[in-house]
Amino acid sequence: QVQVVESGGGLVQAGGSLRLSCAASGSTFSFSAMGWYRQAPGKQRELVARITSGTSTNYADSVKGRFTISRDGAKNTVSLQMNSLNHEDTAVYYCYAYGATDYSARPRDYWGQGTQVTVSS
Repeated sequence: QVQVVESGGGLVQAGGSLRLSCAASGSTFSFSAMGWYRQAPGKQRELVARITSGTSTNYADSVKGRFTISRDGAKNTVSLQMNSLNHEDTAVYYCYAYGATDYSARPRDYWGQGTQVTVSS
């Protein structure tokens, strides 16, 4: 059974930094992609950043140059370094992992429970 567990959220002042970490366990294989989504109150969940097993990355325009995603494919862990945070970054951040967990499984998304990031102005 796959488990995706996030850590590292919290309260930070505008201009500050936070680092989110995520570990996905229960898979025989490395996940094809891992990443982060976020959802602010009253808004839809949006992609923040993703990274493939080949270390190709994608970022939302709003976080480019401020956030950096990295992963350890062998351990199925992913981190998100967030710098120059502003109030608009306040949201629940969800880690996800995409892939097939063994030879008999079909690829799918697996989600964490989310971690709150609050940026005070």
